[in-house]
Amino acid sequence: MLRRRNFLKASLAAGGGLLLTATLRGPAGAATLGTAGPDAVALNAYVRIAPSGQVTITAKNPEIGQGVKMMLPMLIAEELDVAWADVQIEQADLDARYPGQVAGGSTATPLNWLPMRQVGAAGRQMLIAAAAAQWGVPAHDCATEPGKVVHPASGRSLTYGALASQAAAIPVPDLAKLPLKDPKSFRIIGQPTRNIDVPRIVTGQPMFGIDVSVPGMLYAVFQKCDVHGGKLVSSNVAAIRGLPGVRAAFEVKGGADLRGLLDGVAVVADSWWEANRARQQLDIIWDEGDITGQSSESFAATAARLAKGKPESSIRRDGDVAAGFAKAAHVIEAAYHYPFLSHINLEPQNCTAHYADGRMEIWAPTQNPAPGSKLVAATLGIPESAIKVHMTRVGGGFGRRLSNDYMVEAAWIAKVVGAPVKLVWTREDDMRHDFYRPAGYHFFKGGVDANGRLIALSDHFVTFSQDGAIAASADMGPTEFPARMIDHLDYGVSMIPLRAPTGPLRAPRSNGLGFAFQSFLDELAHTAGRDPVQFALDILGPPRLLPDPPGPRVGPGFHTGRMRGVIELVAEKSGWGKTKLPKGTGMGLAYYFSHLGYFAEVVQATVDAEGAIVVDKVWVAGDIGSQIINPLNAEHQAQGAALDGIGTALGQGLHVRDGKIVQGNFDTVLPLRMRQSPPVEVHFRVTEFPPTGLGEPALPPALPALANAIFAATGKRIRSLPLKDQDLSATA
Repeated sequence: MLRRRNFLKASLAAGGGLLLTATLRGPAGAATLGTAGPDAVALNAYVRIAPSGQVTITAKNPEIGQGVKMMLPMLIAEELDVAWADVQIEQADLDARYPGQVAGGSTATPLNWLPMRQVGAAGRQMLIAAAAAQWGVPAHDCATEPGKVVHPASGRSLTYGALASQAAAIPVPDLAKLPLKDPKSFRIIGQPTRNIDVPRIVTGQPMFGIDVSVPGMLYAVFQKCDVHGGKLVSSNVAAIRGLPGVRAAFEVKGGADLRGLLDGVAVVADSWWEANRARQQLDIIWDEGDITGQSSESFAATAARLAKGKPESSIRRDGDVAAGFAKAAHVIEAAYHYPFLSHINLEPQNCTAHYADGRMEIWAPTQNPAPGSKLVAATLGIPESAIKVHMTRVGGGFGRRLSNDYMVEAAWIAKVVGAPVKLVWTREDDMRHDFYRPAGYHFFKGGVDANGRLIALSDHFVTFSQDGAIAASADMGPTEFPARMIDHLDYGVSMIPLRAPTGPLRAPRSNGLGFAFQSFLDELAHTAGRDPVQFALDILGPPRLLPDPPGPRVGPGFHTGRMRGVIELVAEKSGWGKTKLPKGTGMGLAYYFSHLGYFAEVVQATVDAEGAIVVDKVWVAGDIGSQIINPLNAEHQAQGAALDGIGTALGQGLHVRDGKIVQGNFDTVLPLRMRQSPPVEVHFRVTEFPPTGLGEPALPPALPALANAIFAATGKRIRSLPLKDQDLSATA
C-alpha cells in the first residue's frame, strides 16, 4: 500500500495545470518474485493535467513489447477518472524522480497495481476538493465523471482543466484512506485497449534505439575476442585508419568484468557499412587464456561422469528416497538436457552516445538504464549527474538488455572520438557476446506405486559455475515442482566451471527446468499407465497453499488449487481425451508456476514419416489473479510467450567449441517462422488473488507440452533440445 511516508507532491506544471508526482516504495526482492526484501526499491509516476483538459501520463518503465507503456497509465487513468481518449502517454527518460525504471521479472503489474491506482485516486480527490471549495459545498457531496467533477444536487460541473490550477494548491490527501474504485465500475481497466505505438511500428516510423539519428552522427563497430574475456595483444589498427570512410580506429583496453568494457578494437566511420567493411580487414592477435574443457562435448562428458557419483551439494531432501524407490511398483531413470541459448533480439544491441562539455548523452534500448548509467560513470570516470539517458522503445529484450555492455562501449567510443556515435552490433556480435541461458543436465529417477501415484523422485542436476559459485540463472530452487507434494524427494547439484557469461532469458531458470521436469513427469505418467491430467491432479492433491521456506527468494508460496484450476480449464478447452486424432498426431500437456503466474498448456502436433514436425494448435490456460488489466495485451503476451517457447524448442541451441560460440546467425539458430506458427487459443481463469505479471509465465509449459505431444504422436521420447537435432523419421 502507498503509505503516508510514500509521499505524493502536487505542483503547477509549466504553462499552468496540475502536476502529480508520487514516490512509491517497492520490495527489493521483486526482480524474481515481487516479495518484500530488506532493502526497499523506490518507484515513481506522475500525471500532468493541462488547462485544456488534456491529461499526460508518463510511462516510467522501459517498453520492451510487454505493454507496460499502456498498462501503467491505464491504472492511473482509471482512478483519476478520465476518458482514455483524452490521455496522452509519454515515455520517461532515466530520471531520479522515477526510481525502479526496469523491465524484468514480470514485476510491473504486482508492484504497481495498487500504487499507481493510488496516484490516480489522489489526483481525483484533489480535483474534487478544488471544485468543492469553489462551489462552497462539502467534498463528499461531489463526485467525478470522466474528465470532470460534478455536484449532483445542483447539477453543476467543472472540467479537470478548469480545476487544475486550483487543485495544485490542495493539500495531499491521506493516501492510506483513499477510496479506490470498485472493480465493477472500471471503465478502462479490463477493456481491450490497442497499444498506442502499433501504428508507428507497422508503418516503420523511427522509435527504436537502432532508429536514433542526431546531427553529425558517426557510426561505430567494436571487435572483441570471441573467447569471452580474451585479452588484446596486438592489431593492425594503424592500417585500418586509412580505409575509405574511416574517421577513427583505436584499441581499447578494458577490464575483466564480462558485463563491462572489455578489450577490443573500435572502428568509427561515416556509415555503418564502411565501419563494418573496415572491421572485416582487422588482423588481431588475442590472448585467449585457458579454454581447456570449454566445449559442448566436454561439458556433456563431464556431466555424465558427475552423474555417476553423489551430488556435490544438496538442494532439498524429504523423507527417504531410497526407501520410496524400494516400495515403488515401477521405477524409471532418464537423463535430460537443454542447450545454451542466445536471446536473439530482432533488434541487435545498439546505443547512440554523445560526449561534449563534460556531459554524456545516451540513447539506449535498455531494460535497466540506471545500472547502465552507473557503469558508464564508473568506467569513464565522470559523475553520474553528468549523464543523461534517453530510453528508446526496445526491439526485444527477454533479459538480454538487463546488461548494458553495449551502452558503455558506445559511451567510451564517443568520448574518445568527441562526436555523436551510434554503435550497432552485428547479428554475429549478438550471438557470440550474449549473456546466455545456461545449459543444464538432469539425471532423474522416479517411482510410482501400484495405484500409479508418484511416491519418490530424485534429480542430480549438473549445472555451471563461475568463480566457484553457481552461474547466473543456472540454479534450481528447493521448491521446484513436485517438491512439497510427495513424501520422498531428493534434489542435488554438481557444477562444471564455465567461462562464457550467463544471465536471465525470458522466464529464467523456468524455461529449462520446466522442459526437463514436465517431460519426465509425463514419462512417469505413461509408465504408470495414467492419463497425464489425472496424474498431475493426484500430485497436486486438494486445494491448499504451500508456503515457501525461508530464504532469499521467499515468495507467496504455491497454491495447488490455482494450478488444478488451469489444468482442468486447459483440458476442457482442448477437448483433452475426447478427440480421436489421426495417426502421427498427438496432444501433450504441461503446466508450470513461474513469476507468480499459473499456466497449463496443451499442444497438438503432427509428425510425418520423414520426421517433419507441424505444430497444429496450442491451448493456454492461465491464472494471473483477479484482474486482467488489458485483455487484448494479455492475450497477445500469452500467445507470444507460447510461440517463443515453441520456437525455442524447435530450432534454437548453441554449441561451444574451444571456448567460442559456434553459431552466429539465423541460418543456424532458427527463430520461429510465420509458416511454423500455430494458432494459440488463450483462456484466463479469474481468481481472488492480486493481479500478477504476464510477460514470462506462459513460456515454460510450451516446450514440454510440445515434447510430450511428439511422444504421443510417435512413441519417441524427447529428452534433449532443440528438436531440429532429433531424428523423428519412421526409420529412426
